[in-house]
Amino acid sequence: MRAARVLDLSPGAALVLDGTQWTVERREPELGRVHLVRDDGTRQPMSFRFLVNHPNCRPSSTTAARGADRGRQPKTQADLEPGRREIAACRLAHLLEVETGFRSGDPLRPGPGEPKPEYDPATTTLTARRLAKVAELAAMDRQQAKILGLDRVGYRTLIRWDHRRREAGLIGCADERWLRESGGHPSITEEIREAIFAVRAETLHRSKVTMRTRTRMIHQYVRETFPDRDVTVPSYQTLWGVWREWFGPGGARQRYARSAELPAKNGHVLVHRPGQVIALDTTVLPVMVREGVFGDPVKCHLTLAMDVHTHSLCAFRLTLVSDQSVDVAMLLRDVMLPLPMRSDWGEELEWPYPGLPAAVVAEFAGHKVAGLPFFAPETVTTDHGSVYRNHHLVDVQRVLGCNILPSRVLRPTDKSACERAFGAVRSLLFEQLPGYTGIDPADRGADPEGDAVLTVDEMEHVIATWIVAVWQRRRLGEYAPSWDPGGGHSPNSLFAASFAQAGFAMEVPSPELFYELLPVHYVQKIDARRGVKIRGLWYDSPALASYRGQRSTRGGRHKGQWVIRRDPRDRRSVFFQDPLTHEWHALAWTGLPPDGQAPAFGDARVRELLKKAEACGLRPRTDDELLPVLVELLGSRVPVRQWKTRMPKAARIEHAREVGQAHAAQSDRPVSTTPETPVRHQAVAGAVVTPLHWPERARQADASIDSARRHRRERAVPTRPKPPPPLGASSRAHDLFLLPEDDEEGLPDGGPSTR
Repeated sequence: MRAARVLDLSPGAALVLDGTQWTVERREPELGRVHLVRDDGTRQPMSFRFLVNHPNCRPSSTTAARGADRGRQPKTQADLEPGRREIAACRLAHLLEVETGFRSGDPLRPGPGEPKPEYDPATTTLTARRLAKVAELAAMDRQQAKILGLDRVGYRTLIRWDHRRREAGLIGCADERWLRESGGHPSITEEIREAIFAVRAETLHRSKVTMRTRTRMIHQYVRETFPDRDVTVPSYQTLWGVWREWFGPGGARQRYARSAELPAKNGHVLVHRPGQVIALDTTVLPVMVREGVFGDPVKCHLTLAMDVHTHSLCAFRLTLVSDQSVDVAMLLRDVMLPLPMRSDWGEELEWPYPGLPAAVVAEFAGHKVAGLPFFAPETVTTDHGSVYRNHHLVDVQRVLGCNILPSRVLRPTDKSACERAFGAVRSLLFEQLPGYTGIDPADRGADPEGDAVLTVDEMEHVIATWIVAVWQRRRLGEYAPSWDPGGGHSPNSLFAASFAQAGFAMEVPSPELFYELLPVHYVQKIDARRGVKIRGLWYDSPALASYRGQRSTRGGRHKGQWVIRRDPRDRRSVFFQDPLTHEWHALAWTGLPPDGQAPAFGDARVRELLKKAEACGLRPRTDDELLPVLVELLGSRVPVRQWKTRMPKAARIEHAREVGQAHAAQSDRPVSTTPETPVRHQAVAGAVVTPLHWPERARQADASIDSARRHRRERAVPTRPKPPPPLGASSRAHDLFLLPEDDEEGLPDGGPSTR
């Protein structure tokens, strides 16, 4: 028997067997059989098993018409309107008083004067109590009894209510007319139904139209498609009600309504292992922090990477500006790297997962590892931001071997886990921090900027510590796994359970992955004197000595071109891989001073630099002439004592952004041991580098100018000039009246003698 078909074998119920209607006369559950009687008086005993497994046995429409639950989902208390629910509760109280003598149904909670003598179970029978209740209800005021639905209650009505109460509870006391079966729309024939769906498909791809236009299109479809049939089109109100019932109110925008109708290619995705789906999203950090250059309160952008299976916050990034494609690439790289232990973290935050000892993970990683999952992502779910839709991220997807899968437009349910994580982190952490701005300007504090005390680095440390110490060990509520829905689990326990279910492939990527995730540039030829030109700037290094003036031996699409990697966050250098040793070398900007010290700048500053140089009419042959313009853009010509007062806040934020981006680039960059690499490019993974403050940045800019000027003077005068002769030496050398000494043969200048 199908699960959707339920046979009612109670006495008096009707069923159809092989096209013939039978009525249940009586049941014998102890024998497992039922006696059926036909309209002509024929009786037939049949077993329950026979009726259940018979393919042509179904309930009769006569029986289905008797109750509100025949052929549809069972009715519940939520189906009752608020006023009807109180009436049903009043009826239930009267039934309980008839049965127990107490309106609450509990002798331990008697009401005033209960039990009444006529309802006392110890001295009366059930029949007497029912008759007494009928008399009591008949004596009520007719208007009051009608409002309560008790004006037509007789002895049999009480019996019927009591039977239904025992089966369904409070809903059994409700009138079936309150929940009667919907009559549907008899005027919607098959022709009208076809017309409605045809108009729906047509208007879905058109611009949005009103219901009046849809009604005219339905009339047109019926007239042209069924000319030989007498089809009556319902009224506008009927069509409007059917359209709203079938397709919803239609308040969505047309482009979003079309995207919602797109069928899923592979159905729902069952996420059953860590790393199968990683959700990425970026939001404005709801806490004001202070940047590390000027100390001004600023807003940051928080980018989270969440594993959908374990709900682990695998990685995060804080940026002073909206994240770029290189930030997303480095975030995915962080998902694959084990998180190093920090100096103030205890042993309780170290790698805790059984099945893989912490010493083994530390041996592979080269340092102690914190209790945070790491794995290679397979599918990455993002929104439709421009940072996720560019060619660079396509290359990152190819290098990492993962698939970037954008969610549907304005469909937050596609990455609901990450959306909920932002709300949970806000309520559990950010609301406790000073400088919290809230989620609405009307709820903002009096001075959140003045309340900000945490710097960007301190905020990053607080979030990292909270994730490892709190989030990963926090009990999940509605996110329990399907194989244990009632158990208590945390992200750490789910990740540990995945070891036994799907195993764990411990793959720690090499440090060279950093260079492979950077944007790539193809150079036709390495200039013999100036090196390579990337985005308007020239870069050079002794590592290019063996390849100057040559073309690459690479083939394929970029045949004969050299591959250069660029970090948009720090344009002071680019990266070149030696084709023989496969070592990566940093090519410094040729406009840098000889000591290699210069303020940090990124792509935005370079574009501004080149634009201003062009506006000034500069046509430099080398990048040395661009350094003064760059330093002027960096604000170094303003005295240090005037930076805080004369420089606008927007300019200060730009300086802080460049320093933060350069600091992030140096932290991501692996340790380099090549002799030509400046010391400023070496950063130890996991080390905390103290950011520059605004006095240090000003002194750094001044030192860069002095160093550049000194370097230009040294190039103009390559050797040390001879000291000038003493005063009068020239006149004495050419005096005709001066007699030579005895041992002199001629004049001091080597000329012939005058004697």
